[in-house]
Amino acid sequence: MCFEDPDEDVRRRRRHDRRAADPTEESLGPARTNRRAVLGAVGLATTASLAGCIGDLTGGSEETPEAVSLADGLDCDNCGMVIEQHPGPNGQLFFEDRSPEGHDNPARFDALKQCFFPYKLEREQEGWNAVVGYVTDYSSVEYDVSTQGGTTTISSHTDPESFAEAETLQYVVESEVEGAMGPDFVPFSESGDAESFAEEYGGEVVAYDDIGEGLLGN
Repeated sequence: MCFEDPDEDVRRRRRHDRRAADPTEESLGPARTNRRAVLGAVGLATTASLAGCIGDLTGGSEETPEAVSLADGLDCDNCGMVIEQHPGPNGQLFFEDRSPEGHDNPARFDALKQCFFPYKLEREQEGWNAVVGYVTDYSSVEYDVSTQGGTTTISSHTDPESFAEAETLQYVVESEVEGAMGPDFVPFSESGDAESFAEEYGGEVVAYDDIGEGLLGN
């Protein structure tokens, strides 16, 4: 579900600048929107390098595998669509002693509500163990929200640095904003960003552990 700029009815551009770890430091630049997004005081370090001792789960490595790029024509392991060609949050999952059909870990996704979470739940019911999952962290990227023909979408980000560990984020659910497969969950590492997004685009803020079959079915 890609949209071209020439046919846009409305385009609202929001730019979120990262903050440094010093909570007294000013923002790096103004947000290009009708109001400034509420940013958290603590900056986000490079999330792709999250590492911790988890035992021999990934072919001899004792470190949590890092997030990878989902660009270069990679397709979603749930719906088959090319990830970088569609808007919305992306995700990736690393499994212990298992891998997606046709390629090594991670399993990769162009949507969260319709792809990442259903795939994870289904595999876990089959006995698979997810070592770590990553999803787009919209607190760490400069993102766009645009509307065309009554449909509001949020930009996609496929570089490794745009991902954060899924369990650590907060999610805006049931908002008016859509991703690759329709209404989606929008993740943030900063609670202020999530609350600001929900105020502007509707929905509510929930934790990772609150996302289950009930929310997936709505």
